Amino acid sequence: MKKDLTPKERMAIERVKMPEQDPGRRIGNFEEVNRGLTEELAMREAQRCLLCKSRPCVAGCPVRVRIPEFIAALAVGDLPEAARILLADNTLPAVCGRVCPQETQCEQICVRGAKGDPVAIGYLERFVADWALAHPDKLHGEERPSPTGHKVSIVGSGPAGLTMAGELARKGHAVTLFEALHDTGGVLRYGIPEFRLPKRIVDIEVERLKDLGVEIECNVVVGKTVALDELREEFDAVFIGNGAGLPVMLNIDGENLKGVYSANEYLTRVNLMAAWRDDMPTPIIRGKRVAVIGGGNTAMDAVRTSRRLGAERSIILYRRTEKEMPARIEESHHAKEEGIEFILLAAPLEILGDENGWVKGLLCQRMELGEPDASGRRRPVPIEDDTFVLEVDVVVNAIGTRANPLLTATAPELKLNKWGNIETDENGATNLPGVFAGGDIVRGGATVILAMGDGKSGSKRIGDYLGGEKATYPTRPA
Repeated sequence: MKKDLTPKERMAIERVKMPEQDPGRRIGNFEEVNRGLTEELAMREAQRCLLCKSRPCVAGCPVRVRIPEFIAALAVGDLPEAARILLADNTLPAVCGRVCPQETQCEQICVRGAKGDPVAIGYLERFVADWALAHPDKLHGEERPSPTGHKVSIVGSGPAGLTMAGELARKGHAVTLFEALHDTGGVLRYGIPEFRLPKRIVDIEVERLKDLGVEIECNVVVGKTVALDELREEFDAVFIGNGAGLPVMLNIDGENLKGVYSANEYLTRVNLMAAWRDDMPTPIIRGKRVAVIGGGNTAMDAVRTSRRLGAERSIILYRRTEKEMPARIEESHHAKEEGIEFILLAAPLEILGDENGWVKGLLCQRMELGEPDASGRRRPVPIEDDTFVLEVDVVVNAIGTRANPLLTATAPELKLNKWGNIETDENGATNLPGVFAGGDIVRGGATVILAMGDGKSGSKRIGDYLGGEKATYPTRPA
């Protein structure tokens, strides 16, 4: 393969397609849908990059991966160098390469996108990250830096916490990460299905952090097992990244019927507790007709999971049009390939039950789009006297999540906003000295990569705080 290409030759290369598992086969298993690029395809795609001096893709990445540099190394077949660059900038590259919405971030502002398809940055990130996982012998192991003597505790092992842990450990700080569940990964493990993010990837990424010296303690519920004040006494700084795992309720009649799940519970039972396996004792209702309410990635994960659990009819019910759907285009495309039905411009009015309290239907209201709301999307407006009933036996609520008050309720001095999220300043610092926060517990429900961005930038801020370099932080105890 020619290595020194002119811009014209690079522009002539068409974007590669991701090899995928056949839709008819994949609805019967939980194996990963996207199969990953071959080395030949990855190098060809890398050669589409124009290596432009403006580097807008880097600015579009919340963790500021040096995208042109790792792609340039990949384009000439120097995989160890590509991996070195990527791993230096991104604590969880194999995760990001699978679940991050590159199409609305780095790829959206790729120069090549102005005249055709942008470079498939996400595909290339996944390829290099997977190559690094498969060839640890070809990479130089990270040397542990000299200890700084500072101790930092991290609450939550989701994307924000894991990123924070890796960044701080590389600076020589002693890091202890506390996880409430019995396994690590947070939303990466319980929220994202195996067919999008294999859990072995999470396991390997976590083991890499342990190799850096990060200590992880599971089954520790901060706010119950240990108080925030106790962590503040023992550690020099605390980072709260415990996510926003409390579901937003529908607040309609029938929400307590048997066969109604929040998406959090539904996905946790399947992903964390392996309810999809016949040999596991975890109970879950395998409905034949399943309606999932919502239009985000979580809704797509839930409805595609229901198909794999044997549903004959799996439905997305969304109150706007597909244009307004927040789900990734790739996820919607995969869902349609798998036979998922989309009922748009419709909202739930009531969940209907039988005489024994089991779900038997969903009363829905037809909608139309009105003027834009605060989100910039056109507001759905009910069409008078236009309702219909869906015959379903399982309903999954996937309209969103909010902050779980388990920790914050036991720390009344911690300042919250009106939604129960922790308030921070521009440095990620809370109103309590030495306590920082980031990810969904601050933002509300957001993306994996934004949480990782908070973890990465937050590590710099905690380092500054420990070093006494930033007077804008609340006063650090002597």
